[in-house]
Amino acid sequence: MKNRILKTALLSTCTVVAASASYGLIPHKNFEDSRKQEQERLISSKINQYTNYASTATPPPKQAAFSQDLEHTVKSGENLSSIFSELNLSREDLHKIIHTNSTGKQFADVIPGQDVVATVDAEGNLEQLTYAKNPFETLVATRIDDGFDVKLFSKKIDYQATSAKATIHSSLFEDGIKAGLSEKIILKLADIFAWDIDFALNLQDGDEFTVVYEKLFVDGKEFDTGEILSVEFINQGKTYSAVRFEDNQGHTGYYTPDGNGLRKAFLQTPMDFAKISSHFNLHRKHPILNTIRAHKGVDYSAAIGTPVKTTGDGKIVFQGIRNGYGNVVEIEHGQKYSTLYAHLSSFKSGHKIGNKVKQGEVIGYVGKTGLATGPHLHYEFRIAGQHVNPLSAKLPRSLPMDKALMAKFKTQTQPLLTQLQKAKGGELLAKN
Repeated sequence: MKNRILKTALLSTCTVVAASASYGLIPHKNFEDSRKQEQERLISSKINQYTNYASTATPPPKQAAFSQDLEHTVKSGENLSSIFSELNLSREDLHKIIHTNSTGKQFADVIPGQDVVATVDAEGNLEQLTYAKNPFETLVATRIDDGFDVKLFSKKIDYQATSAKATIHSSLFEDGIKAGLSEKIILKLADIFAWDIDFALNLQDGDEFTVVYEKLFVDGKEFDTGEILSVEFINQGKTYSAVRFEDNQGHTGYYTPDGNGLRKAFLQTPMDFAKISSHFNLHRKHPILNTIRAHKGVDYSAAIGTPVKTTGDGKIVFQGIRNGYGNVVEIEHGQKYSTLYAHLSSFKSGHKIGNKVKQGEVIGYVGKTGLATGPHLHYEFRIAGQHVNPLSAKLPRSLPMDKALMAKFKTQTQPLLTQLQKAKGGELLAKN
């Protein structure tokens, strides 16, 4: 349309000029033809000039930027490197993200079942990487020039105290589940009383417990359980109570209401929820050799692969094969005490002779190596080199807290014990 208007204007101008010139000149056919050609050339030149200027002054809009989200659910055995390979992402970008700052290093610990989302442009270049660590923490790496800005975004967690009561009829685990407890809370309960109650041997029908613990909420939705705050367990008519306390150094532990630490130098059992298949007996008949041979320990029956824990802090002094014991780990606990764990299927990777281990640390896995009729753990306890029955031996206990800390202990734990008493009376706890 603009070209048509311009052409009409130019034609009008040229016509006026031609009419004026005709008064002083005698028309001639060749002259008119050449003048007409010159007019057409001028018009064409003006049109091209206008068109070129317009295209230069107002370039066509660029195509809108393109991005795409590539979602990947982390599988067992995968890491961020293998995920980048599967999504055809740059390993150089991965290196930049991991080494951007301390937050970037958290991308290296992806958990199976969680989602990784990579936002890429039209050429497949990474623009943003998002990883939800849990319901309240999300890692985000955003491209900035030739690098990445890595941040951790957190949501507010609400803690709510709640309670549960249960009576033992089959096992701690089964009855705890029926009472609505999570597996994590049941295991924590077993750990708290591991120095006082043998859950493999000493539970009786009618034993009962009451526990006050935390539920965790984000955006009004429950997503996990937290810590046990206070708990009471009645085993064979004897009452055991525990309350959680944090000292001045930020260390947390469980104590009796009088302020005595529950943590003893040795655990009662080296496994969770195992059953005793053979007791300590210096005159037992060996099941394979069919001869009288002292059984200087306790056997716990369990499935092959069940984790075996050291019952006390110490140092590994032997790890290997020993005659009919099969695979063995032996640990010294200072100069006076030692423990032995036999018939293991395998040892915990990374452990070797001379390594120090902490109480409750996994050292191996149940098996049936050596002279064993079936999968079980053979556990021995020695005091000053002499074998003793680990179920009845008097074991050392940790010292109570000092008096200077007792006032803080009473102030911090009294509300938790009050909640426990209310829960025993059937009152439902729902306090933030």
